[in-house]
Amino acid sequence: MPDLEVESAKSLELARQWVHAAQHLVVLSGAGVSAESGVPTFRDTHTGYWAQFDPQEMASEAGFRAHPQRVWQWYSYRRELVAAVQPNAAHLALAAFTKAHPGKLSVITQNVDGLHQRAGSHDVISLHGDVMRNQWLDACGPCCEMAKTVALGGQPPRCSTCGNMLRPGVVWFGEHLPVDALAHAEAVVNACDVMLVVGTSGVVYPAAGLVFQAHQQGAKVVIVNPQATELDMLADALLRAPAAKVLPMMLDGVV
Repeated sequence: MPDLEVESAKSLELARQWVHAAQHLVVLSGAGVSAESGVPTFRDTHTGYWAQFDPQEMASEAGFRAHPQRVWQWYSYRRELVAAVQPNAAHLALAAFTKAHPGKLSVITQNVDGLHQRAGSHDVISLHGDVMRNQWLDACGPCCEMAKTVALGGQPPRCSTCGNMLRPGVVWFGEHLPVDALAHAEAVVNACDVMLVVGTSGVVYPAAGLVFQAHQQGAKVVIVNPQATELDMLADALLRAPAAKVLPMMLDGVV
């Protein structure tokens, strides 16, 4: 266990033992995991030209309706940033573990960049959507069949019949999480005996509530984060280190 402090090394060994003995693991990943690949955090994308705009206005239905072209262009910029990076060692370690132990690990992510999926993890529960996908802003009718009616090249593209706009397929401020994704996440947390909480500050709900749920039903909670989080009081093991450093050591060789 190179380059880990003594306490972290002890926590890592405990976590490895729990992972080894677990019937079912759940990982909750946050922005810190993506940041280790070079994905700017939500607020960090507001630099240069974009620094003049309020981040929350750029991620709300009201902001999109008020300035659809601006918001669409900002998400296009974010998509370019995501496309330029690669999954890191944490993403790859989780994907390798899933492949080696089918059915033992469930990944829940607050990230919208798809890096877990690009690394090879399947059936990832994406609580906040996918920045690379689009959806209709308003309820769509038969005219809103994208392949036939979207005015290509528009910013944002619109239904050429009714004018309905496409929007990024992410959860904006003030919106509920997708019902199916949240229900699936709650189900796998209820079934887990170990939960790894990786790269999340623990301030965004209802995602952070899943950690309380795991703790209350008796699962071991392992928190991996270089910084203090709002969930540290729930940790059975606390690792103050980057996910890309810790997860390969935690998961490699576990049978």
